[in-house]
Amino acid sequence: MDNQLKELRSLAAGAENRRTETGIPRVAMVQGKIPEHLLAAVYDPMINLILQGSKSMTVGNRTLRYDPATYFVMSIDLPAVGSVHPAASGEPYLAVSLTLDPAVLSTLFGDLPKPAVRMENNPGFSVASVTTELMDAWIRMLRLMGDPDAIAALAPVYEREIIFRVLQGPHGWMLREIAAPDTAMARVNMAIQWIRRDFAKPIGVERLAERASMSVSAFHRHFKAVTNLSPLQYQKRVRLLQARTLMVANAKSVMAAAFEVGYESATQFSRDYARVFGLPPAKDAGRILGDTRDARVT
Repeated sequence: MDNQLKELRSLAAGAENRRTETGIPRVAMVQGKIPEHLLAAVYDPMINLILQGSKSMTVGNRTLRYDPATYFVMSIDLPAVGSVHPAASGEPYLAVSLTLDPAVLSTLFGDLPKPAVRMENNPGFSVASVTTELMDAWIRMLRLMGDPDAIAALAPVYEREIIFRVLQGPHGWMLREIAAPDTAMARVNMAIQWIRRDFAKPIGVERLAERASMSVSAFHRHFKAVTNLSPLQYQKRVRLLQARTLMVANAKSVMAAAFEVGYESATQFSRDYARVFGLPPAKDAGRILGDTRDARVT
């Protein structure tokens, strides 16, 4: 496995300290120190393999840490805060990721036998140790960066293999649950899409539960189990992350950002913002912009 990891590090050595596209659909890589505000986001469903250094991911009040030769599975859209760290010996953080495509999952599952046991009330994100078979699939995938003419023919095959190897691991059930329309996780995922689409509007948990074909108590229980957040907490995190983007990238004022994401009170917005990000919104946005200017100068 050490030789596999060494080759993967070599293949991903061209990554930058931001999401770096590989030319392979849905496959990206990243290396080095990543600004903290870029790691606070609503993450797409993905398989993320750590090659060097380590990463921490906090969802709600749960923090997971993963190290080289471990991978992170996220089966649903989740608002999370991450941080990356170099290796103890000083080498920079390095990772590769595969964004999950529902169409690919559905097609793959159609070719596989249905599982005999279903999981309930488990989170939609977790960490597992990589296997040699999964590493082999990743190596074949990343080698395509050096053979772009083969990407169209071979990348879909290697993508299916990566997902299949994850399905064989301890968290494969997550991918199966999200793809089956009648599971609690799939129904929670539908509710998440509704919240994300209309995050600036008030949400009614009763209405979400009805649309998910659950009782209010069952819906709340399943939602919290999958996301580690209540529906209202989930919406709030999405609103705050969007407001941060509006202030930093679009130069919106605190009040304008607050109202645009659905807050009726700038005071409540500032209170919620500071609770999540550690600083009042204006100071936090100023810090991020200052850090960005300093990085450009250096």
